[in-house]
Amino acid sequence: MSIVLKGDKEFTNIPSLKAKALRINLNEDIYGTFAEIGAGQETVRHFFRAGGASGTIAKAMSAYDKDFSDAVYGNEDDGRYVTEARLKKMLSHEMRLMEERLSREKHPNKLFFSYANTVTTIDFAKKFKGHGWLGIRFQVDPKEDYNEIILHIRFKQTEARLQQETLGIVGTNLIYGAFYKHHKPKKLLKYLYDHIDKDTIEIDTINFRGPRFDEVDNRLMSLQLVKNGMTDAVMFGPDGNNILPAAVLYKKNILALRGSFRPVTKVNIDMYKKSYEIFIRENKVDVDNAVVIFEITLSNLRAEGEIDEEDFMDRAQLLCALGQTVMISNFQEYYKLVEYFNDYTKNRMALTMGVNNLVDIFDEQYYRHLSGGILEAFGKLFYKDLKVYLYPMIDPETGLLSTSNNLKVHPRMKELYKFFKYNGKVVDIIDYDPENLEIFSREVLKMIAEQKDGWEKMLPSGIAELIKEKKLFGYQDKKLIENN
Repeated sequence: MSIVLKGDKEFTNIPSLKAKALRINLNEDIYGTFAEIGAGQETVRHFFRAGGASGTIAKAMSAYDKDFSDAVYGNEDDGRYVTEARLKKMLSHEMRLMEERLSREKHPNKLFFSYANTVTTIDFAKKFKGHGWLGIRFQVDPKEDYNEIILHIRFKQTEARLQQETLGIVGTNLIYGAFYKHHKPKKLLKYLYDHIDKDTIEIDTINFRGPRFDEVDNRLMSLQLVKNGMTDAVMFGPDGNNILPAAVLYKKNILALRGSFRPVTKVNIDMYKKSYEIFIRENKVDVDNAVVIFEITLSNLRAEGEIDEEDFMDRAQLLCALGQTVMISNFQEYYKLVEYFNDYTKNRMALTMGVNNLVDIFDEQYYRHLSGGILEAFGKLFYKDLKVYLYPMIDPETGLLSTSNNLKVHPRMKELYKFFKYNGKVVDIIDYDPENLEIFSREVLKMIAEQKDGWEKMLPSGIAELIKEKKLFGYQDKKLIENN
């Protein structure tokens, strides 16, 4: 028995919040609890106001006092309460109580759910705007295991009351989407913004789990957040699950590598390893507090026109297989990336890039939208203790090695470049592998598509085998083609 079959239909117009809450309330099988901490009982209020809530709401509670909250949900080792770990404890605790207190024999058709949020709204000084975790654990078939949707939001409004109202709307949209739109997770994401403007909140992390989401790749859901303008950057780890950027970047020393990684080659890995060795030798870098981020921009994903989600997943699989943390961002200019990192850390940062990327940084056309032009951009890029680690390349015209010493920038930019170069902001990677200088990902991609031999040796260990096994980037077995 699936709830999708019980009268679900597409609405030509967005249903009101009352209509959403009422539809949940009037479904005699949906039954669950609300636990909301930090911003009032803003979500459950919509369900009480809609009417018919007695058959839906088993319990609604808030546990504002930390000691009381700890007594209910257990202590937090780090003393923090607005965390994913806290939210999961809340969901697990409330669902366990549901199962203990309601007999399945007496209620064989009940679809249990537990909704929870743990939130901090804007402070009195209006210095910290606030953020929160919210999620739902739910069934759409009483004989199935639970599904789960967990997301993190960052408030953009500057009044606590408005943030509370927004939280209640998002929570209502989430509960409604979980029961009636779980079979369309991409649309469910968009529906989270029903009745609110995108400039009111940012959703920077979301993860789907459970039997109804077995076919959902959370990395692809992460991409949708950036693609839909819900956030400027998302991150996912080697396990394929999305990670809260703040949890990865907070007070860290950050080394970032931007690339297409289409596919990831020996050059990318050599750039990473050699620059990391330089990075951790810096006086201000604590190796135990350093993170490496492989970044792909949305503009890069759109380089071939519309975003090819299969192509994106191919890149993501390879980077995850190499154990890397990946960021998808909407920052075409490097200074925006650095500004983003600055929101989370004041420690040493570094960017690893090739010669062509550094030449582009000194191209004025990218900064015409800024009132201060390139000088404003460079002030934002280098005003902190940032360094660029430069990987050399062979000049295709001259055949000579291009480094920071013979970089060709526009004549108007020469003095600006010299200023940063001779102030130690640009550091050459000198112990590179010369054999890698002839490797270009676009050539590897072309060889794979044309079934040419030899591309395997240009990739890191195990990557060629993974491409063949998973049929990534359009790979086809040449022997099978010949036999057919």
